[in-house]
Amino acid sequence: MSENECLIEASVEDVFAILTDGWSYAAWVVGASRIRDVEPPWPEPGGRIHHSVGAWPLLVDDTTTSLEYEPLRRLRLQIRVWPAGHGEVEFRAQEESGGCRLVMTENAVSGPVSLLPSAVADAMLHPRNAEALRRLKLLAEKRS
Repeated sequence: MSENECLIEASVEDVFAILTDGWSYAAWVVGASRIRDVEPPWPEPGGRIHHSVGAWPLLVDDTTTSLEYEPLRRLRLQIRVWPAGHGEVEFRAQEESGGCRLVMTENAVSGPVSLLPSAVADAMLHPRNAEALRRLKLLAEKRS
């Protein structure tokens, strides 16, 4: 499992406005290059984002599915990128003086990364997730 967190100088509402806007997914998720569709009831459980990973002409079409959603508190997703496998990502938000503390955890569930020792998997996931949070922070702070 890998865990990242950051303090975002924006409201929890602004942070969740981005997290729950499926069409903005490619703007902050590292590797996502385009959104093909956002399927209702996104962000409620069962809703899916159809996205592509990579750069043309080497694009892989995949999906991200909402597993749990607590407005302004928590969003848990199943991510899928063929052939790398499946993972679960959770975002937990907490209002804090000066903004929102956002914690992102990722756990590889299947595929090659799930077979690695935790420290090795974390070394692979942590930098990518730090960049995703940095992008999300910039978008949220621009909104406020």
